[in-house]
Amino acid sequence: MSLSSRSKVGVLLSLISFVALAGVLGVNLAFQRPAAHAFNGDVLVSNGSPSTPFSQNKQNEPAIAVNVNNPNVLVAGANDNIDMEACNAGTDNTCPFTPGVGVSGVYFSFDKGTTWTQPTYTGLSARNCLGVVGNSDPACTPQVGSIGTLPNYFENGLVSGGDPALAFGPSPDASGHFSWSNGSRLYYANLTSNLPGTQTFKGFEAAAVSRTDDVAAAAAGDATAWMAPVIVTKQSSTTFSDKEQVWADNAASSPFFGNAYLCLASFRSLSGGLASPQPLLVATSTDGGATWTQKQVTPASNNPFNTKQGFGRSGCTVRTDSHGVVYVLANQFAVGTPGHGSHIMIKSFDGGKSWTRPVNLGLAVDTCFLVQFDGTGFRCVMDGVGGARDDLSAAPSVDIANGAPTGAAATNEILRTWVDGRDGVNHEHVFVSFSTDGGNTWSAPSATESAGDRGYYSAIAISPSGTDAYLVYNAFTTPLQDNTTSPRGLVGVVKHADIGANGVPGAWGETCTPSRRTPMAPRSGTTPGTRWTARRLMPGALRLRWLYRMGPLCRRSLRPSRTVARITPSAIRTSLEDPTPIPHRK
Repeated sequence: MSLSSRSKVGVLLSLISFVALAGVLGVNLAFQRPAAHAFNGDVLVSNGSPSTPFSQNKQNEPAIAVNVNNPNVLVAGANDNIDMEACNAGTDNTCPFTPGVGVSGVYFSFDKGTTWTQPTYTGLSARNCLGVVGNSDPACTPQVGSIGTLPNYFENGLVSGGDPALAFGPSPDASGHFSWSNGSRLYYANLTSNLPGTQTFKGFEAAAVSRTDDVAAAAAGDATAWMAPVIVTKQSSTTFSDKEQVWADNAASSPFFGNAYLCLASFRSLSGGLASPQPLLVATSTDGGATWTQKQVTPASNNPFNTKQGFGRSGCTVRTDSHGVVYVLANQFAVGTPGHGSHIMIKSFDGGKSWTRPVNLGLAVDTCFLVQFDGTGFRCVMDGVGGARDDLSAAPSVDIANGAPTGAAATNEILRTWVDGRDGVNHEHVFVSFSTDGGNTWSAPSATESAGDRGYYSAIAISPSGTDAYLVYNAFTTPLQDNTTSPRGLVGVVKHADIGANGVPGAWGETCTPSRRTPMAPRSGTTPGTRWTARRLMPGALRLRWLYRMGPLCRRSLRPSRTVARITPSAIRTSLEDPTPIPHRK
């Protein structure tokens, strides 16, 4: 489930309609830092989406993948409401997700992010349900028509449910042998639910993977270029799969070259958050994503009073080194405001057949400084009353210098970043730690944020040969607010550091630092939808757009200010957030 999936649209604040989770980030960079080029300004990625109405103009949680064997090719995904009904359809005091309509948007670039294509396919759509002002018009009934999201879900009794994660790997030949000479395969993982009136699988939400070996045809709107979605997870009647990430072993030096891996959190009961079983799972495919084998890699306990096994775990990231070792890192939650949790690491040395026991990598303190009730559940926030959900701010983002696509010259250094609240509210850090010995030891966390930045989410990448590191983070620039009228500043920041011979990142610098935008006066009314432009800086989503073009790497004001829906005092609670997902989509 996404950052925003348990929040009603009416109470979303600023970047909740736009931000990517740190775990969505990681892509091994298939290039070294090029010479600087002139920057051409904003580039709209979701260019098939309308500017109005809400929520058809809304995208959030973008993710991106680069084809390491052909770095001109980028494919991005996002939760995209392009095919949803407008708020005026039916009763005007509701703005629902239209049942049966998918949200997994996809976008293609073949020139390193300079231009983008958002294809149109055919599926179940409600984009024509615009309605009129007032409650006299009927409720929306979706019809088969044009869609701007992943194809082939409606036809297979499924609904694409967002939480996009993308990765490129080599294509297999007819005998199942993987080689870059066969071409490249794109894996697009997302959550999926049953089409209303069908039961394609058991449970509330599953993880599915769509695949294509022909991104040019897919970008041109050819739905047949996509293979039918494959359900990855084993489901029961109470299973809610959540926060999946996907990766393909993309270094030809690996004995498991071509394997695909998907990690996720599996919620397994309807206990409403009361110690429900919630293990971390990893699924492995050795045949290009056609079939998957699932392994439970952590205990299922979800007990706030068990300090060893923790209050559940989520926010996973999966990567491989040049030897084919698989690394899965995740956040282990803890009770508190903030919660003093930790990062855990699980490894596989045999291509996902077996896994080590979880290893605790050390303290990771979340930024849950305030708990809010949004009408459906409780959520942790750090920006203030009615704020943006931040329960995964401390989750690890990881990347490995694995030398892809060949594996040559790999250092296999691991970089890790997260946002940490150990020094208290309004003093949050963007931490970076590294390991040069396969995760056996890690450097002490190093604060990398610029002065005045309160880290919100962060993500990191390292070049394949381990010479350059890139850090992206969101940060609030105003303190926690006790009202919904004061401006709340939010910036996106890209930083770079050279990696020394000993693996230590050098000074993290913003390549250019334009004047910081001053927050504007608060605005009233409903939070407008946000269109996705490639100059906006979110963890992971658009990092590679900047790195490929290497124009000025700057700060960017993502939201100078935004008012939020008012919450009555009786709605504000002080109890801990219920981490159990509520079964409705973004």
